[in-house]
Amino acid sequence: MSWGTELWDQFDNLEKHTQWGLDFLDKYAKFVKERLEIEQNYAKQLRNLVKKFCPKRSSKDEEPRFTSCIAFYNILNELNDYAGQREVVAEEIGHRVYAEIMKYSYELKAERKSHLQEGRRAQQYLDMCLKQMDSSKKKFERECREAEKAQQTYEKLDNDANATKSDVEKAKQQLNLRTHMADESKNEYAAQLQNYNAEQHKHFYIVIPQVYKHLQEMDERRTTKLSECYKGFADAERKVIPIISKCLEGMVQAAKSVDERRDSQIVVDCFKSGFEPPGDFPFEDYSQHIYRTVSDGTISTPKPEVSRIDPKITMGKAKGKLWLFGKKPKWSLRMVSKVCWSVSHHANGPALEDFSHLPPEQRRKKLQQRIDELNRELQKEIDQKEALNKMKDVYEKSPQMGDPSSLQPKIAETMNNIEKLRMEIHKNEAWLSEVEGKVAQRSERRHSAEANHLVAQGRESPEGSYTEDANQEGRIQPQPAVHPEFDDEFDDDDPLPAIGHCKAIYPFDGNNEGTLAMKEGEVMYIIEEDKGDGWTRARRQNGEEGYVPTSYIDITLEKNSKGAVTYI
Repeated sequence: MSWGTELWDQFDNLEKHTQWGLDFLDKYAKFVKERLEIEQNYAKQLRNLVKKFCPKRSSKDEEPRFTSCIAFYNILNELNDYAGQREVVAEEIGHRVYAEIMKYSYELKAERKSHLQEGRRAQQYLDMCLKQMDSSKKKFERECREAEKAQQTYEKLDNDANATKSDVEKAKQQLNLRTHMADESKNEYAAQLQNYNAEQHKHFYIVIPQVYKHLQEMDERRTTKLSECYKGFADAERKVIPIISKCLEGMVQAAKSVDERRDSQIVVDCFKSGFEPPGDFPFEDYSQHIYRTVSDGTISTPKPEVSRIDPKITMGKAKGKLWLFGKKPKWSLRMVSKVCWSVSHHANGPALEDFSHLPPEQRRKKLQQRIDELNRELQKEIDQKEALNKMKDVYEKSPQMGDPSSLQPKIAETMNNIEKLRMEIHKNEAWLSEVEGKVAQRSERRHSAEANHLVAQGRESPEGSYTEDANQEGRIQPQPAVHPEFDDEFDDDDPLPAIGHCKAIYPFDGNNEGTLAMKEGEVMYIIEEDKGDGWTRARRQNGEEGYVPTSYIDITLEKNSKGAVTYI
């Protein structure tokens, strides 16, 4: 199958077909360009989307901790990588497809123009040969007619008796001339005809087939190039499929990493204060005086001695009271005020070095974080010291490489930094041990208080004022065992003894209920030591009492103070 033999007379149609092929190539190039722009815009929009929703981290405290957030940010990272692969696809299409098509289209246009010009020149030459042959043919025909006329004239004069001899000779010479010219025209026509036939054979069997062959090869190369571009277009996508698959797999893994239980625990770790929850509100029996008055004014059988109400028990200190729901909780107002003040002070107040302004649990976490950071810095300084010592050894062995004494200041500075970091770590570890000990003590006290609360409830009647002995008719007030957890109340009648004194380092407004305001430099008595919650109970000289932050005061405890307790 060849265009030269099958389409020898279809020059115009072949010219149109090759032009259509180049137009189609340009059309596909335009398609690739627009697809390239779509890929670029898609990648750009994906990156802008990732940038828009990525967290703007200004500090470590704002880093995402919840697994759902971390998974979302991992998905954003994978999406950013996916956008990068779309950029790779766009770049590959731009270099391997679009650029190649544009270059090849330019080359094909130039080649087609050359082949068509060659075919036109061959056709023009054949047309010129045809014209020459036709001209010689017409001349031969004209000369033959002139020779026939000359022959007729000669025969007429030769047969005419009246014609002179000179006229006959003249006609004979004219006949010979015309006959000679006709013969020459005949030879020229024959030569031109032979030449045209040869050129025509050459044109249709050699020149034009060769031109058409080149056009066919060009068109087939164009088709092959389109096929390669189609394949290259698909290869550009196929190359990034493994990485895109990894991105999608990363998104799936990020989704699987979401742990709702862990997120709940993070919420607990983030907001847990370490304080004990407030206890039950006590039942305050205001009817005791009424019953006693009625009993005193009524004539009745004397009651047993055990039924008498001891005023020291009923009206004295509240430490021995039994209430409807057990013992009166120690901090029904105190702890509420502490929690409120701690939260507000943490949000607005100054941060102290030992984090004593924070609730116990949060303070423990902050101290642990600081210790971890200091340990990392310490390890860096130790590594730097080892590197400097090695460099010093090298300089001592090879003096030409450097002066060992030049490293001494840096080594000394590093040693100083190491010592400072170790002291800082020791100080923070001491604070941490103190917090952990107090938190453990608080937990033990809480479990003990719960047990004591249950025992008290089991011992009392619903009214909280009758004994289990049915033979006893009178109302009694049992004396419970004193527990150290409940040895301080707001409604004590007798003031607690002072166990030391303190001096205010910072001013405290004492806006919350149960707290005591103080000015900087003010001296007060200490009547209850800090029990691990960051608060100390103090009393002014005018008798006003309340709780103040332990970290705001400088405490001096007395040795062998009242209560047979030694404070150091």
